Amino acid sequence: MSVTDLMANRYSERRFSPAPVEDEKLQAILAAGALAPTAENKQPQRILVVRGDEALAKMDKCTRCRFGAPVVLVLAYDMTVAARHPDVTDFGTVDIAIVGDHMSLAAEELGVHSCWVGLIDPPELRRQFGIPQTYKIVAVMPLGYPSERSRPSRLHRMRQGVQKTVFFDSYATGEDSDALDA
Repeated sequence: MSVTDLMANRYSERRFSPAPVEDEKLQAILAAGALAPTAENKQPQRILVVRGDEALAKMDKCTRCRFGAPVVLVLAYDMTVAARHPDVTDFGTVDIAIVGDHMSLAAEELGVHSCWVGLIDPPELRRQFGIPQTYKIVAVMPLGYPSERSRPSRLHRMRQGVQKTVFFDSYATGEDSDALDA
């Protein structure tokens, strides 16, 4: 399957099967995240793998959006390592988003579904899992196999298209715009 097909077919899973994710697949997903480019190649990503009944019970105190997944990745970055440019941004959030995207596409290729979850309680995650204060927690990513009731959200295929979101040379809108007509 091409990368474009993976991107088109992948959706945010919200109904996981309790079946465990095999270690070799989990390692491949994590390895895909390590391939992600980061600003200045600083590689500030810090991924916590949460699995097992006791750890997942702790995770359930930190988000209501585990969706029954047997594995949850905590996506964070080390603020002391991330590239920073005072006039632009702290690139750690960008870096961890790219890492997460690499992992979600690798998971999809392996038949493992995922969901990016921002509805989290970072202070509770810190307390439950001993996450250092220098790590900025951005999201969690439940991973697992889809349940038999799994299906994409009705919004999954609704896309504005590049004609509404891509512009050439200026952000002009209207009929004289040079936006793509794809």
